[in-house]
Amino acid sequence: MKPMFLDFLFTFKRIKVYALIGESGTGKSFRAKLVAQKYGIEFIIDDGLLIRENRILAGHSAKKEKTFLAAVKVALFDEKAHRDEVARRLQSEKIKRILLLGTSEKMALKIAARLQLPPPSKIIRIEDIASQDDIEKAIRTRRIEGKHVIPVPSIEVKRSYPNIFYDAIQIFKRRITPAGIGPVPKLHEKSVVRPEYSIRGKVIISEAALSQMVIHCVDEYNQNIRIKKILVKDDKMGYRLVITIDVPYGIQLGGNIHELQQYIIENIERFTGILIEEVNIIIDKITQ
Repeated sequence: MKPMFLDFLFTFKRIKVYALIGESGTGKSFRAKLVAQKYGIEFIIDDGLLIRENRILAGHSAKKEKTFLAAVKVALFDEKAHRDEVARRLQSEKIKRILLLGTSEKMALKIAARLQLPPPSKIIRIEDIASQDDIEKAIRTRRIEGKHVIPVPSIEVKRSYPNIFYDAIQIFKRRITPAGIGPVPKLHEKSVVRPEYSIRGKVIISEAALSQMVIHCVDEYNQNIRIKKILVKDDKMGYRLVITIDVPYGIQLGGNIHELQQYIIENIERFTGILIEEVNIIIDKITQ
């Protein structure tokens, strides 16, 4: 192993990774700064951006994408050039704590792995820091008005993404001075944007379309495997697939079936941008 790579791993071992988890539109970006302040976190990964305090350091925002699926791919750092840019900047910064925003634990783990960060050691759920009324209000604002939040001042967003900028939110939060003289107001500004895909509407993948993709993946992997049934479940954090198959005698049921699970997950996520939470394979019959 090369010394430079060893230094890279040693540097990231010292980082503590936090994850803020919640469904899309529940107010994660709006509350990210409060969570960061509470835990002394300086760096945030949100929708494809690396943010430090009030500045965008690297990456590009998923909010600028024209389609929902393209936005999901950006948020997951699907493109190599994008994730390499952010990973290099992470390596150059002195990072002790970093907060990842995601719709599920799996998404946070995927982002951490792609940016070569340790897996999150602390998971914070949006329900732990926001009331149900606040969450429902955020969801209504997202669905009806198509508004999204980027946790940086408007000047940062206007410079990089003027075409989607909508408004700014200014919040004064009081803090105690080191000398203990008294509370001092500190201004937090967040930017409100309206992505094009939010105005046009989302893309929904039907169960039939997902099933066709599963059939294609299995056929590519091994034409001798016969699919008998496919069950698709959408739990809002991602999709869960249950696939019942017949396999020919001679296939190693351990390694090959696990490889097939991974093959299905990787291909569907790469081509659609959706998250596959799990793939369960039921072997119904061994054929001759």
